[in-house]
Amino acid sequence: MSTTVTPQLEPDALRGRIGRFREVQAEIVRQVRRVIVGQEEVLEQVMIALFVGGHCLITGLPGTAKTLLVRTMAQTLGLLFKRIQFTPDLMPSDMTGTDIIEEDPTTGHRTWTFVKGPIFANVLLADEINRTPPKTQSALLEAMQEMACTVRGNNYKLPAPFFVLATQNPIELEGTYPLPEAQLDRFLFNTVLGYLSANEEMQVVDLTTTTHVAQADPVTTAEEILDFQQLVRMVPIGESVARYAIDLVRASRASDESAPDFVKKYVNYGASVRAAQFLVLAAKARALMKGRYHVTYEDIRALYIPVLRHRILLNFHAESDRLKQDDILQRLLEYRAAPKE
Repeated sequence: MSTTVTPQLEPDALRGRIGRFREVQAEIVRQVRRVIVGQEEVLEQVMIALFVGGHCLITGLPGTAKTLLVRTMAQTLGLLFKRIQFTPDLMPSDMTGTDIIEEDPTTGHRTWTFVKGPIFANVLLADEINRTPPKTQSALLEAMQEMACTVRGNNYKLPAPFFVLATQNPIELEGTYPLPEAQLDRFLFNTVLGYLSANEEMQVVDLTTTTHVAQADPVTTAEEILDFQQLVRMVPIGESVARYAIDLVRASRASDESAPDFVKKYVNYGASVRAAQFLVLAAKARALMKGRYHVTYEDIRALYIPVLRHRILLNFHAESDRLKQDDILQRLLEYRAAPKE
């Protein structure tokens, strides 16, 4: 494997792009912190998804600021933001848009006109995505993978950049439709929002119960974000680090000879090849965000669980032993320690 994946650029130009990347990253964090308290890991993962060009599934209890986080990020990025509230009666055309017949009042001639739906945005918030039937959920598949949608045989490109940030509630299971594995696999991260600490909760109360309304100001543009996505892909990764990422992913598959016994006992299906691609790509973004010019084993290990937790399927043995995906993945990290730097 080659460790150089960058086109040849002048060092000064490259340094300037990296400097601007870090400047924008720091300003995004500062702006988001004016509205959102805590959740450092969640914010980091959403930003990595942004700089990679991936999609993020945000799982959290009601009232944990899932929607507010996505809206604030869109404001900070200066991007076009749309929200879809997923309900059992939502149809695919409610997302993608539809063709209508318009009549020219002067000639009386009728023509089909495409009316764009809310999916035509830079940041799409798919709120409570597990509350709509599979037919509507699957309408997002093409958009997430191809950055386009098809209506009545016509293909329409979506604006770039395009991010789907979907939220779901993990406790209300009645009347919900779990996402199919094919769609789950297209999300870069499954990010989990937990409860805040007592001090952070106090800050939230102070911030939201006065007449002051916190707002985030835009700090970048769509063109600049697309440039950052190219910059991330130029970060080199050593062959040993890439091999370690692949070994960790392969170890999650019960059918692989390298899988430990507890994986063969508890896991039905392991992570796909896309998991290895996303893990390396996300690690490149994290390295650049941490001020490094190369990927380390720490980057791989830090992102391993959020990248893989929605990509492995456990069997009834795991359910009977009350084990979750995070438990298996944590044991895998302990089983496969990183080589010495």
